Amino acid sequence: MSTAPTTTAPTVWHRLDRALARVRPHRRPLSLAIDALVIALAWNATYLFRLGFERWWSARPAYDLWVMLAVVAVYLGVFALAGIPRGMWRFSGFGEVKRLTLACLGSGLLSAVAVLMAQLTQVPRAVLALHPFIALIGLCMVRVAYRMLYEHARSQITGSDADVRRAIVMGAGEAARRLLATIHQQGWIVLGLLDDDAAKRGARIGGVPVLGPLADVAKPEVLAGATHLIVALPGATAAQRRKAIELAAATELPVLTVPSVSELQDGSARIERVRSIEPEDLLGREPVQLDEAGVAALISGKTVLVTGAGGSIGSELCRQVARYGPARIVLFEQSELALYQIDEQLTELQPHLPLVRLIGDVKSLAQIGHACATHRPQIVFHAAAYKHVPLMEEENAWMALQNNTLGTWHAAIAAAQSGVERFVLISTDKAVNPTNVMGASKRAAEMVLSHLAAQGHRTTFAAVRFGNVLGSSGSVIPKFKEQIARGGPLTVTHPEITRYFMTIPEAARLVLQAAALAETGQVYVLDMGEPVRIVDLARDLIRLSGHRESEIAIVFSGLRPGEKLFEELLADADQTIASAHPRLRIAQLRTQVGDEWAQRLMAWLTTMDASMPPADCRRDLQGFLPEYSAR
Repeated sequence: MSTAPTTTAPTVWHRLDRALARVRPHRRPLSLAIDALVIALAWNATYLFRLGFERWWSARPAYDLWVMLAVVAVYLGVFALAGIPRGMWRFSGFGEVKRLTLACLGSGLLSAVAVLMAQLTQVPRAVLALHPFIALIGLCMVRVAYRMLYEHARSQITGSDADVRRAIVMGAGEAARRLLATIHQQGWIVLGLLDDDAAKRGARIGGVPVLGPLADVAKPEVLAGATHLIVALPGATAAQRRKAIELAAATELPVLTVPSVSELQDGSARIERVRSIEPEDLLGREPVQLDEAGVAALISGKTVLVTGAGGSIGSELCRQVARYGPARIVLFEQSELALYQIDEQLTELQPHLPLVRLIGDVKSLAQIGHACATHRPQIVFHAAAYKHVPLMEEENAWMALQNNTLGTWHAAIAAAQSGVERFVLISTDKAVNPTNVMGASKRAAEMVLSHLAAQGHRTTFAAVRFGNVLGSSGSVIPKFKEQIARGGPLTVTHPEITRYFMTIPEAARLVLQAAALAETGQVYVLDMGEPVRIVDLARDLIRLSGHRESEIAIVFSGLRPGEKLFEELLADADQTIASAHPRLRIAQLRTQVGDEWAQRLMAWLTTMDASMPPADCRRDLQGFLPEYSAR
């Protein structure tokens, strides 16, 4: 049970910075007004220096006030022409002093010439000569004092020399209240809140005013002084959150968000720890609701083996499985680093959960067979796969088949021989009418499971098919983020290319749900929502990072070998029927394979090696998969 964060009142420095941020949009006229005051004070100080305290007022001519006002006007006119009001006082340095020196000397010279030409002989010549220098000293002192105040306030707020971050928070509910309780301790200043609830307008939460509805985020007076926007609507629907994020992105400021409801529920984040907007925040789908009882009954007290346990999907499956109280998890992974990383994560999340850490390769029947025979898992999630389409298309075509198809055969046979209750293959939408080796290798793996399911094994064999997973290794999102960090351009293969997308946690939860429901031989198709144009995703990421599309270009590089403009979740000849879960459909695949097909496929896979030319590999593969059309 979570506890509310302890509220700590913002300091005087937070309040000062908030006030300065509000007047910063009016910096230029305010700068001129302060400069006018300093110039007028310098005029009087010059009289004091020239005439002494006893006579500095009484000895002035009657028209001195008008002369002073005219001198101030001359200075302000020269300053405006020289661009002095555009200077930012908190960055004042030698360049600013040089500009002020030239402006003051020029203004002083013009003023002196004007006074002399007007024959205003009662104005002391020493005042005309000294005033520019005293004015320069005063103007520099004001700027230096402001910079010192700013630097000190920044160090008091952030605890370092980092810039103060000023935010407008979208949302004025419980999440915003908890955020305000602690966020200022992290060097943030919240300037205002926005909320569509009319009853909250004009209210103050934690001393911060509610400025208006969410749509007001586009108004300059609302954004005045803000450096970031924070979306604090974890309880809103996915559509409402997406709308708020789109409104925020249109401002071209960096956009952050509080953790989602699912992140808060599983304890992986705290409300005050804001994070960047991720592409999954833009999907606009409601969170997956699991049959918790059914999944718990499947996993609780069981030994679960996950192949590819350190990969994007495999590691998330391990984290999800760990929540349901398995007897132990057997981590089977080819990469030592990936195995180490998932071991560290699970040990931190579930310190009392027994783990078996195995470095192994599904391409070796002996290795996966030994793992199953030794540890006797009741459930196997087969996530080990090579999935990068271009890399698997040419030089590595034979390896894709070895790992994805032969590896599935080995893992499934090992599971059947050791009495595994359920074996679930993680498949892909690229297996439908495949045009590349990676997709064809996964389609062949599905057919291998279909064949084994018909052999009367005690093990239930099933597959789960879904599209691209946001943030997984090799996916487009990490690539776009790296390109944005470098300043672009973002490379998109085609302006019309679309893909189905799903978040890693969402995919893993539906895999668990399918495992709880599956009957042998079934292929489950996940509800992937609507396909997303990749170029639109690229534009969203550019805007959410605080950049304009004119700053970071998007270039179209052309379709890569084996790549399709759009993916399908089912082949044309396939049909689906409803399952017990609304986000899962069961594919009724008409393709049937017999013993002869399976024996020929296995003989080919076990005899092929790296010496086989990629073209021959693709040609032979078409003989096994009529629906595969190489491009």
